[in-house]
Amino acid sequence: MRFRLHAFGLHLLGSAIALTLVLGAMWLGWYRWPGWYLASALHIVGIVVLVDLVLGPALTLIVANPGKRRAELARDISIIVAVQLTALVYGGVTLWGGRPLYYTFSVDRLELVQASDLKSDDIAAGRRENPTLAPYWDSLPRWIWAPLPENPEEAERIAAGAVFGGTDVIQMPRYFRPWQQGLPELRKRLVKVDEMRYFSPAEKRTLESRIRQLGLPTDQANTMIMWGGSRRVLAVFDSRTLQVRALIRGN
Repeated sequence: MRFRLHAFGLHLLGSAIALTLVLGAMWLGWYRWPGWYLASALHIVGIVVLVDLVLGPALTLIVANPGKRRAELARDISIIVAVQLTALVYGGVTLWGGRPLYYTFSVDRLELVQASDLKSDDIAAGRRENPTLAPYWDSLPRWIWAPLPENPEEAERIAAGAVFGGTDVIQMPRYFRPWQQGLPELRKRLVKVDEMRYFSPAEKRTLESRIRQLGLPTDQANTMIMWGGSRRVLAVFDSRTLQVRALIRGN
């Protein structure tokens, strides 16, 4: 039994180190709050953790029979490690493809833009026409303003296309502007938390309670919805400086 436990402990330690390096890098670089929540990353992380940190070491505990020939034991553990590496690569590639790149303000809301939301043609156009704010392989999440273009025909075309599932302006880096430039327009769009239409009455009560716990006012027009797919959080701003003070879940 000591041999099995020793093999289990070594396998668990190695798996934990590999998992920490991959997931830690993703979290530190791209998936800090609210990125992991809005991007629905936890189900991918859960699969990887289940395979790499639970099933792998558990199977090693089962197959690590001291009576086995070394070649046979090495083969069994190699198969287990190969499955673990496959799961780790799958998780890493999936998280990389869905990594948050932008938190955008456009029209009347904030939205998460993931790498998978951007088409190659739009990325190329952004790099040509707006290289400072265009995405690159090493880009970290940025807060930007994504206004509709000044050309009314182009703006109407984009807005109409987005309604029917086409590319929205938040997926067109060539139109992105620095965050600070959008603050005057953002100020006009802020609402009081009890006027927020995207949350139920019960969620609004929860949000108001959490805002008060943070020492922030609930009777000012200082909030805006932030979307990430079907998930949402409430962004609370400083009414004077327009700095984001909190990003709060309603449940």
